[in-house]
Amino acid sequence: MVDLLSRLLDTDCLNLCHRVVDGICGREPPLRDDYSNTWSLQEWLELLNSLRALFCLAVKSSSSDEEVLAMLSDVGSRHAEAVLSVLRSRQEEIRHALLDRTNSISSATLQDFEWQLKLALSSDKISSLHTPLLSLSLDVRENGALQPVTMELNREELSKLIGSLEAANKVVLQLK
Repeated sequence: MVDLLSRLLDTDCLNLCHRVVDGICGREPPLRDDYSNTWSLQEWLELLNSLRALFCLAVKSSSSDEEVLAMLSDVGSRHAEAVLSVLRSRQEEIRHALLDRTNSISSATLQDFEWQLKLALSSDKISSLHTPLLSLSLDVRENGALQPVTMELNREELSKLIGSLEAANKVVLQLK
């Protein structure tokens, strides 16, 4: 973003930033054709991704004005102030868009859970088993209704469940 923004007039910088926020919020993003004389395709994509990331990161981490300006230290002060003013004026709108995007992953939410660790000593087929089992009870709210989900997991199944939950958490953190 170093000298990419410096190619714009102050009003064009404000308009571009507002259009980037529009794109984050699910409306019409800035179009490449409008800026094809200013930047190459690679520069355009770099600038667009940098601005999106900056707006999302600043809102997600509730960055102060000083922290945002520090992130924009390689940009001219007038352009940095323009980006900051757009961020200030549309911060709540960006926050709502990020929350909506995260919530749209699933309408179900975990309300409560209980777990018990058991040791299966034998089964009808094996006289000596000695296998630890985790009994997991989840209370999941979906569309206003509370649904109980119960499962019994051995060590391998529990490892797979934990891996899946960690992967899902990474996706959610990227969307925020």
